[in-house]
Amino acid sequence: MYRSVPVPEITDFAITNARILPIADAGGRRAEPIKSGTIVVSNQTITSVESGTVTVQDLPAGTEIIDAGGRWVLPGFIEAHGHLGVHEDGEGWSGDDTNEMTDPNGAGVRALDGIDPSELGFKDALRGGVTSALIKPGSGNPIGGRTAFVKTWGRIVDEMLVTQDLSVKSALGENPKRVYGEKNVTPSTRMGTVKVLRDAFVDAQNYQAKRAHAEAEGTPFERDLVKETLADVLEGKLAFDQHCHRADDIATAIRLSEEFGYRLVINHGTEGHKIADYIADKGIDVILGPLMTSRSKVELRDRTLATAGALAKAGVRIALTTDHPVIPINFLIHEASLAVKEGLDPVVALEALTINPAAIFGLDDRLGCLAPGRDADLVLWSGDPLDLNSRADQVFVSGRKVFEFDADAGSADVADPFGPTLISEP
Repeated sequence: MYRSVPVPEITDFAITNARILPIADAGGRRAEPIKSGTIVVSNQTITSVESGTVTVQDLPAGTEIIDAGGRWVLPGFIEAHGHLGVHEDGEGWSGDDTNEMTDPNGAGVRALDGIDPSELGFKDALRGGVTSALIKPGSGNPIGGRTAFVKTWGRIVDEMLVTQDLSVKSALGENPKRVYGEKNVTPSTRMGTVKVLRDAFVDAQNYQAKRAHAEAEGTPFERDLVKETLADVLEGKLAFDQHCHRADDIATAIRLSEEFGYRLVINHGTEGHKIADYIADKGIDVILGPLMTSRSKVELRDRTLATAGALAKAGVRIALTTDHPVIPINFLIHEASLAVKEGLDPVVALEALTINPAAIFGLDDRLGCLAPGRDADLVLWSGDPLDLNSRADQVFVSGRKVFEFDADAGSADVADPFGPTLISEP
């Protein structure tokens, strides 16, 4: 399936003779496709996106020219809600570090500390044109912990990290009530789950007041990592990524966010179609999915591929997720294709994988579109990515080609970030 190859040097390059889907322009406005154009990359950044072709003479010395031969070029996709590296695909319990389910309030833990960059899912991400992901603790706790946004290729997670100052994962519904109900401790009901959240935010408010008083008085103050994280949520420094499927849980999430004044992002939103107008009126973003999963629990009984179209038509900004490893991350594009089949506008479907997740988390100045000044995270597709027969032929992460599909061999070359290890025998 994958062949490890040496890591290529970072070079300046231009992709010519390409059908370009910029998705958005430098101002974040929807951009029209370019039937035949050129993208120029220098110093790992997109410097130019233009219609027409260029010659070697038009480019700085040393710029490599890649002839796309009419193939499609899009920004790398963004997995807005996944567990890459913290829930390792095929590794069982030993590779599952998704939930620290010993305390309902896990605000002090960080996904960054559990990510294994060698997980096979990172190669799968490249196969599906996914070049970055917001990795989240799981949904077993009412408060799961701090998330981490990373590029999907690298050797050490600290080198892959874009930022870990985006959001905190939280959960309502069946998961936390099941986990702690089986332990005969709070929370064992939806009411108990919300009480845990209210108590946690009240504690954080009290912490804020005591911290401010200590700063004003110039007296020592004992730090608390759990309360500091939630104080950052209350102060708008971090969004609250809330797992909820049922419509009543979505309404509860909105109620809580208004009670405490933090920024809410709905995750999953399975029954969002039932209250799409309400979500739109509240201006809440939804990370929808996974759409191809089975109805494995009661709160998924009304799952439908039509939810994406219903939310978008109501005016809700959406992103899509595979919830890797629930659905293989390379199927992210297929989630979009199936949503299009059930009513989602194809343009919005691609925005839901690119500019929307970037904008939801304030990263649209770096990611999510092909515009000057953006990171050179781009994918050369064999055809329309929404077509099931299309595949990612070449993938660039931060301007480095790290993936190339070999159609003749039926396998893919992936740059090995760890490189060959020479072991000398005694």
